[in-house]
Amino acid sequence: MGLLDKFKQGLQKTANLLKTDVRDLFKSEGRLVDEAFLEELMEALVKTDMGIRSAQAIVDSIAGEYRGRVVGWDDVLETIKGELKELLAQDRQPIQFAAEGPTVVLVAGVNGAGKTTSIAKLAKMFRDQGKTVVLGAADTFRAAAVEQLTIWSQRLEVPIVTGEAGSDPASVAYRAVETALESQADVCIVDTAGRLQTQQNLMQQLAKIRRIVGKKIADAPHESLLVLDATTGQNGISQASHFTESIGCTGIVLAKLDGTAKGGVVVAIRQQVGLPVKYIGVGETLDDLALFVPDDFVDALFEDVAETDGEAPS
Repeated sequence: MGLLDKFKQGLQKTANLLKTDVRDLFKSEGRLVDEAFLEELMEALVKTDMGIRSAQAIVDSIAGEYRGRVVGWDDVLETIKGELKELLAQDRQPIQFAAEGPTVVLVAGVNGAGKTTSIAKLAKMFRDQGKTVVLGAADTFRAAAVEQLTIWSQRLEVPIVTGEAGSDPASVAYRAVETALESQADVCIVDTAGRLQTQQNLMQQLAKIRRIVGKKIADAPHESLLVLDATTGQNGISQASHFTESIGCTGIVLAKLDGTAKGGVVVAIRQQVGLPVKYIGVGETLDDLALFVPDDFVDALFEDVAETDGEAPS
């Protein structure tokens, strides 16, 4: 399955919402762009969780170009897509690998965000690229989390470093990096305990892990990825802000995008937090991780909408 197909698969629920709530604003004979129409369009866009500011930018663009005119869906489609692509614009952001030695990737997120599965997907992606990988299970608070990551490591045939239940997570992270150095691995992915962004003591623990890893390898971690559950919508904005303060997040992995009609949260994250969305989870298998490419994302979001046959309903 190609990248565009993965986007289409993961965005089906959001695309369906756009088709029913945005496209259906237009009648077969067209629709006058007046205040009533603009308010309805604003409401429909906000339902995707793209945020008030982003939705307003799209509405303002359409108002500026078409106010007082009768337009059809096809007239405004390219305007909406163009505005979204501008709002989402970012450099193509794959993992930034270390110039030499292991690349350390620190992964954080709240409980239930899909962090462990996302780590497995990342490990599979690196392995498919011909890279050797070491996993560090620094979530020492939940035995189930270590067990789950250990199972993934066995399936992927990559080594894992674990610790005793309740032991210092920073020591596990340190030993994982040490193992990666000794084995000359290309990548070391360090899992951390799920935590709420409001739990200050645990957020400080994250900062400690970051410091300890940096003592073993200069400039590590090279990436600090925050896994967000796309189904949480706007709450992800608060998570991103707090985690970035603690571990200096370099990017976001947006998980469970296929399970929500609120895929517009990607726009809100880019606009309100400024972090690049590096990867999106678009399914449950290990191969269902896609590099986030804004233009492809927007095209996939509207492809089914654009291809619906017949005119808009009257």
